[in-house]
Amino acid sequence: AALRRTDVILEVGPGTVKMLEKVKKVIACEIDPRLVGELQKRVQGTCLANKLEIKVGDVLKADLPFFDACVANLPYQISSPFVFKLLLHRPFFRCAILMFQREFALRLVAKPGTKLYCRLSINTQLLARVDHLMKVGKNNFRPPPKVESSVVRIEPKNPPPPINFQEWDGLVRIAFVRKNKTLSAAFKSSAVEQLLDHNYRIHCSLHNTEIPENFKIAEKIQTVLKNTGYSEKRARSMDIDDFIRLLHGFNSEGIHFS
Repeated sequence: AALRRTDVILEVGPGTVKMLEKVKKVIACEIDPRLVGELQKRVQGTCLANKLEIKVGDVLKADLPFFDACVANLPYQISSPFVFKLLLHRPFFRCAILMFQREFALRLVAKPGTKLYCRLSINTQLLARVDHLMKVGKNNFRPPPKVESSVVRIEPKNPPPPINFQEWDGLVRIAFVRKNKTLSAAFKSSAVEQLLDHNYRIHCSLHNTEIPENFKIAEKIQTVLKNTGYSEKRARSMDIDDFIRLLHGFNSEGIHFS
């Protein structure tokens, strides 16, 4: 984590007294009141007590404070929502060093064309640089869990890419529902067509654009896919630049995803 004396650190699922010795302050988020008491006992009466601020409650529901870095051995069941809460947090932080279940960590760093590449991979890599730092075997824990773990470094891109993330995620979500299908097939779902038709009609009314009586959203969608060259492509092999081009192609025709 390359911690500095002046750093404010966010720790979720806290317990690391060692960190307090190295930094200005640790903001510890803990949901279990019994563990809060245990944590307070560890620092009581020491010079470290005034460096620790404990926030009791669910970190996913709380507003995150200002911090320089996040260092945490996360409760694994909140891995995905917590990563996106971090990446959409402002002001920017320097980096996050997080321990995850091994397979989740490998999804974060997966590249197009590989088995684990998914919506999580591309969304994270759009907003951040992600590095797999090391494996942590189950025998490092008492009692040993059933899963292997990995430590990952996440560094937000600052400035972030000039993309509306809700729009982006709406497109990526559709493409990755069946990542092995062609985009032409993925966009033929009636739920997708209804959503995009609804959004298109709102867009046209806002811009005073008349919609022809024989208008069919399905035809417009397939035209955009053909014109951008992505009709026969599959999400599993598309990278960030591909999705940016495709999103631009849809948006320039008045089709929106949020």
